[in-house]
Amino acid sequence: MPRLFTGLEIPEAVTQQLALFRGGLPGARWVDPTDLHITLRFLGDIDTDTANEVHALLEEARPRAPLAIDLDGLAIFGGTKPRAVYAAVAANAELADLQAEHERIARHAGLEPEPRKFTPHVTLARLNRSTGAEAVAHYLSQTGGFSRIGFIASRVALFSARASRGGGPYVVETAYPFVLGAG
Repeated sequence: MPRLFTGLEIPEAVTQQLALFRGGLPGARWVDPTDLHITLRFLGDIDTDTANEVHALLEEARPRAPLAIDLDGLAIFGGTKPRAVYAAVAANAELADLQAEHERIARHAGLEPEPRKFTPHVTLARLNRSTGAEAVAHYLSQTGGFSRIGFIASRVALFSARASRGGGPYVVETAYPFVLGAG
């Protein structure tokens, strides 16, 4: 079974804006704009029965209205040993609630709890070990960041990752549309 995760797709108009930040950082492996997303819950390499149970639970999840998402700047994971550049997602109670629901679904399907705190983001680049904090700081100062980029998420997707390492390509296996007026 391929590696699975749930997430939100990024509209093409937004991916085009984010693609403008590609380049200018030595040691960066840039995520293809078509693979940009917000991960809600990483599921991993799970067996078919577990994948089917997750799918059934996602179909049964309470209806939700389309979700307003705001990206509000560039940041890094890793501090003095940077490992990724990302577009940060502004604090959002509805998104946090959706992610918590996906965590409950994963645990109900028998998966281990996610040990990391949810930090909603869009990974733009993964960095190799040779990329130092100074190079990243220089890159961030040169890009100038961006003012908020907003979009409406219209559905949740169950993605599969075909590559053995992170970074895609990602395939939408199933989508679960949000419902106007729900919530």
